[in-house]
Amino acid sequence: MNFPTLLILIIVLAFIFDYINGFHDAANSIATIVSTKVLTPFQAVLWAAIFNFAAFFISKYLIGEFKIGNTIAKSVNEHYITLEVIFSGLLAAIVWNLITWWFGIPSSSSHTLLGGFMGAAIAHAGTLSKDGIDVINYAKVIPTFLFIFAAPLIGMFIAFWITILIVHLFKRSNPYKAETWFKRLQLVSSAAFSLGHGGNDAQKVMGIIGAAIIFHEVSTGNPTYTSLDSAHRFGHFVVDYWWVPFCSFLAIALGTMSGGWKIVKTMGTRITKVSPLEGVSAETAGAITLYISEHFGIPVSTTHTITGSIIGVGATKRLSAVRWGVTINLLWAWIITIPISAIMAAIFYFIVKLFV
Repeated sequence: MNFPTLLILIIVLAFIFDYINGFHDAANSIATIVSTKVLTPFQAVLWAAIFNFAAFFISKYLIGEFKIGNTIAKSVNEHYITLEVIFSGLLAAIVWNLITWWFGIPSSSSHTLLGGFMGAAIAHAGTLSKDGIDVINYAKVIPTFLFIFAAPLIGMFIAFWITILIVHLFKRSNPYKAETWFKRLQLVSSAAFSLGHGGNDAQKVMGIIGAAIIFHEVSTGNPTYTSLDSAHRFGHFVVDYWWVPFCSFLAIALGTMSGGWKIVKTMGTRITKVSPLEGVSAETAGAITLYISEHFGIPVSTTHTITGSIIGVGATKRLSAVRWGVTINLLWAWIITIPISAIMAAIFYFIVKLFV
């Protein structure tokens, strides 16, 4: 295994991004369970991290493939992928993730990664002449764009009706006993969401590393990879470089254990007040949404998904129970993530090209 320095740097940065993604998105799977005092913050991040990592074994041995990683790897046309493009996109994603974490904005790690990858590729394409070949693989990217809005709406819809159903079924129950049971059920729903988070988000870094390694294998004339068409290269990469998915899931689990307390506050208390019953509804709805998207290989934002689910829970009480001012600010953060990441990546690309 003879990797050039830039490829090694990309792999290291990718795992750093994965770690940052973990503590940036830790709030997604633990915000409600912390705000309802089912677990302490430390217990919650440990619980979430265990199931983040467990998602590796489910994806590899139960599902048998990594569809989301494949989607990310193919979001840019292979003619425009270089190590410089991947490095610049990754750097932009890390910077934007740290900025949003610092200000407590629950933005999407997946969309900043995708925006960075595309922005750097477009900057690279401006220096090339490949008429008739799109830079962006729209068949892979358009569903991801649509799910910026679809994922929170699906989560909101499912959470709304789960909450209505639970309230109806338990309306005659002893309130104290019911709350005790829902606190226990929150452990299950939080674990389910953490499995979805790990299965969804860890694969995005896999996709970036996969694109870099596949480019290296093809450019160095590896006969195995040059003889495969693009549809089969990613599957071959997962087998040859099995340590990449393993380390991707491990890094996001370790990052989750580091927590992201500013975003926990936003997600767990500022959108709407959440009870254990509502926590179960929100996490279950979020988990279902993530499992659906993973089945179809569409990388979605766990942040968007759980936010929509929490809004759906709040809407069952009354629309005014949702703090729409906070929600609208989050929406703006979601909308600007991809273009800002793309612009930053393009700038980084031109700087990198000065030295490489």
